[in-house]
Amino acid sequence: MTDKTITVTDANFEKEVIKSDIPILVDFWAEWCMPCKMVTPILKEIAEEMEGKIKIAKLNVDNSPQSAGQYGIRSIPSLLIFKSGSVVEQIIGALPKNTIQQKIDNVI
Repeated sequence: MTDKTITVTDANFEKEVIKSDIPILVDFWAEWCMPCKMVTPILKEIAEEMEGKIKIAKLNVDNSPQSAGQYGIRSIPSLLIFKSGSVVEQIIGALPKNTIQQKIDNVI
C-alpha cells in the first residue's frame, strides 16, 4: 500500500486545506504521541480506500504551532474534517477505523 496522505504545514495550510476542492481530514499529531502513531495506519488505509472522495493530511503540531493554535488544538491526536474551507467535524483521540469512517461518511 502506498502512502496517499499529504503533509501540511503552517506555510501550505491555506492552499492544501482551506482551498481544497474536496473534503480534507487533517490529523494534528506529534512524533512523541503514541496514540497518534496508532491512528496513522488507519488514516493511511482510509486515504487509499477513499482516494478522490476525501484527502487525508497530517500536520505536526510541534513544527506548525500556528495552525494548531488557530483551531484550538489542545490534545492530540485531533482530527478535523474541513469542507469548503470550514471545520465540519472533529474527532479527538485514537478511535477505531469504523468510528472515523462514520464521521467521514457523514460529511461527504
